[in-house]
Amino acid sequence: MPTTTPDAAPEPPRARRPRPWQVLVLVAITLAVAVPVALMTFTGASRTVVVGAHTAVVTPTFDEHATVDFGSVLPSLRMPVDQPFGLGVNLDVGDTDADSLNQLVARDAVIASQPDAEIERIAVEVRDMAISSALRGLGAGVLAAIVVAALWVVVGQRRRREILARARRAGRRHRVGHGPLRTTVAFALAIALAVVLLTWPEPDEETTATPRWRSITEVYPDIPDDLGLEDIEITTGSATDASQAIVQSAITTYDKSVTFYGELEDTVAEIAPALRQPEEGETVAVFVTDRHDNVGMDPVVRALGDEVGATLLIDAGDDTSSGGDWESFSVRSLANQFRDYDKVAVAGNHDHGPFVAAQLADEGFTVLDGEPEEVAGIRFLGFNDPRSSGYTAEVATGETTIEEQGAELVEIACEEGADVSTVVVHSPTTGQQVAESGCVDLVLAGHMHVQQGPTTLTAENGRRTVTFTNGTTGGAAFSFALGSKLRRTAQASLVTFRDGRPVGLQPVNFQPGGRIDVEEYVAFDLGEPTLTAPAG
Repeated sequence: MPTTTPDAAPEPPRARRPRPWQVLVLVAITLAVAVPVALMTFTGASRTVVVGAHTAVVTPTFDEHATVDFGSVLPSLRMPVDQPFGLGVNLDVGDTDADSLNQLVARDAVIASQPDAEIERIAVEVRDMAISSALRGLGAGVLAAIVVAALWVVVGQRRRREILARARRAGRRHRVGHGPLRTTVAFALAIALAVVLLTWPEPDEETTATPRWRSITEVYPDIPDDLGLEDIEITTGSATDASQAIVQSAITTYDKSVTFYGELEDTVAEIAPALRQPEEGETVAVFVTDRHDNVGMDPVVRALGDEVGATLLIDAGDDTSSGGDWESFSVRSLANQFRDYDKVAVAGNHDHGPFVAAQLADEGFTVLDGEPEEVAGIRFLGFNDPRSSGYTAEVATGETTIEEQGAELVEIACEEGADVSTVVVHSPTTGQQVAESGCVDLVLAGHMHVQQGPTTLTAENGRRTVTFTNGTTGGAAFSFALGSKLRRTAQASLVTFRDGRPVGLQPVNFQPGGRIDVEEYVAFDLGEPTLTAPAG
């Protein structure tokens, strides 16, 4: 009986590769949808941010200016910006915690004298809005292309040919009343109507007169020529004439701040010969503490670090005066000035709360919080201060005490293999126990606003430890330092390390009169490292 071979299963149809023209059509559809959607999203976008000491709303524009609106009391100001596509920005300044208008204006004037970090803050927000808008537009464009491609596939080749044939036949007819042509015309009219409705002009709003912009140097001819304000324009009119005294006060404060801290920064180069230069293989750290919002000192201290080739920043806290989010400008300023440094920090009692420590971490600082951390080849240990202090002397105890933190530092530092070199704490009381433990080389602190040490302690196991408390880097009187000049002597210190161990330090003092006093370099005699914990 003859055998039969079953018929082979038919091969499934092969998927046809898209033709080049089809790909180009999809790309064109994507761009045709993405670009207008991205532009509309971007021009309608806004972000609420904290800039300087204010909550502010940032809105992008295409007017080639950065415009700041202070509300109805103070005049708005603007200055040209050189950005692609005529990009600009509006900054609608809002709430602040200042107690009076004069205090607010004085504070803003000082912050404005060191604007780099705040400008970068706004630029980052605008870039984020641009990227977000571009992604939204791209998503809309891709979705439109997918829909078109899906319809193309679902309709199928045969149906597409039928539709094309009908369209050709309709094109040969001259009577609008014929079905296919009537449908085509109706579809076109619907599209035209939609376009008209979408572009229908908004009714004119009732507004005041268009702002008159004048150069700030024209309105205030007494402004010194060296302040670089000639490109800034302000609104003028009867509503703002009464605020001229306030604006003039702000300009005076700005002038004093720029002049004082600018001259202090220039003086750093003059005292450079008195600074100890590092030897080959040594790392220099700039040690700051108790800045209390004084951003004017940041470029001065950076200039000090540059003179000795420093590459590490150690911050012992109290960068703010109350730990409020309005003081974010202070942390941004410090991070901006030392953006190319390795950075280690703890938060102080005036930084209490989650905000400052979180922002320090966001800005690239290694925030010490009870675990050994190696930064720049140095083994650090530290804690944020557990206490809470505002503008008054009242102190509220947090979840733990500084004495309990001190005992915990000893326990961690003396663990086998911890190999901690340097402890950073805000209060010297926190570091006292670990300084006496014989388990670390150096304990750095602040809080006292005056220098204490360097002092060498010898533990029972023979290991020597140096303790040093730095004065206030912001020149703070109690908890406030923001001003057009130093309120008291400010201090920053240069700490030198070799092979991960401290070998010496040099304090530098900045006087309210503008003089800089350099103290002698103190070399540490720590001997060979002792890694064993003290007996008992």
